[in-house]
Parts: sequence; C-alpha cells; structure tokens
Amino acid sequence: LVFAWQAAHSIARGSPLPVHDRGGFRVDTHSEKEVKRWVFPRLCDGLSAIAHGIAAPRHYLKLCGSDDELRNALPARWEIQPANYFMMAAMATLDTKPLPHGYGMELHHAGPVTRACVIAPDGDLAASGCAAETADAFIYDRIETAQGHRRKGLGVAVMIALATARKSVASPQLLVATEDGRNLYAKLGWTVLAPFAAAAIPDI
Repeated sequence: LVFAWQAAHSIARGSPLPVHDRGGFRVDTHSEKEVKRWVFPRLCDGLSAIAHGIAAPRHYLKLCGSDDELRNALPARWEIQPANYFMMAAMATLDTKPLPHGYGMELHHAGPVTRACVIAPDGDLAASGCAAETADAFIYDRIETAQGHRRKGLGVAVMIALATARKSVASPQLLVATEDGRNLYAKLGWTVLAPFAAAAIPDI
C-alpha cells in the first residue's frame, strides 16, 4: 500500500516514480523544497543507514510509524516534522451535497491526474485538491480550503468531485493527512492505517 500510494503521489505531483532502496522507496524529487525522499513502510536498518549518511538539508525520511520510532533511529541533526497519518477509505461513496450559493466546481483532467477547484462568488479559489489513479491505488493529494471559506463543506465537495474520476472500484483509496485533516477524513469514513512520521535536516 505504501508503494502504491507513493507511486500515485509521484504521478500527481509530476515527480519521478519511486524506486526500491534499502527496505524503503526513494523518490529523486529535485524540487525547490525537496532533493530526495525515502518512504519506509516499517522501521529497518536501511532507514538508519541512509540517515547517518546524509548531512545536507532538503532530504526527507518518512516512516509508517510513530515520531518516537523515527526519532530514535536518526542522528541528532535530523528534525521531526509535524505529524501526519496514512489513511484508507472504508466507504465506497459519499453523500453529495450542493455547494453553497454562488460557489462553483471545476474539474480538470490530465491523463491519470484530476484537479478539482471550488471557485468562490468573487472568483477567488476557495478550495482545491488533486487525485491520481494507477492500477494499484486511487490517491487524494493537497486537499486545501482557503482560510476565509472553511466550515462550508468545500473540502468534502472537493473529495466527492475527485472521486468521480475513479475508474477502478477495486483499487484502495489512500491519502496522507495532517492532524486537522485526519478529523475531517474520519468523519467521512476513512481509517488510520498508521501514523506517518517524517524528518528532515533543517536548511540553515
């Protein structure tokens, strides 16, 4: 599941596909924020070996495990990042509700990637999100609602709109949620498969 999520996540963000590396999966992102990332489904010696061999910033290590588990496997120069959660949908469909008056939904498709945008009455972007589908998973990414448009059900509307692009009902629906996002997705029938700890070396 972790590899399936990362492969679809890479497609959603236009990053290289993950490759197997010392018990985890490496993505050579080379983005402005991130040079490389490693995602590990479980703690192993390979994670610790990678961590001890890196001193440069903008490298990220992610683990399906607790912050404490990850912290204990790393040299002191690594900093634990805010908590996330690896989640899977437990329900096949969501109840559709109309958008608030004056709001509109736009869907944009580019191959296996779908982007949903909720446009506010004044034309501003009120909420948005992406989804990507592979043969092994359908993942949701960067579900965001602008500060002035929260608590109106727009995030749920984005999720429902993105779900319409899903072709295979057999593929698991996956995402990585923030602490705030976890509460939203739990209300929609999603379950936490594991905490998703992350660490990076600060860019001083």
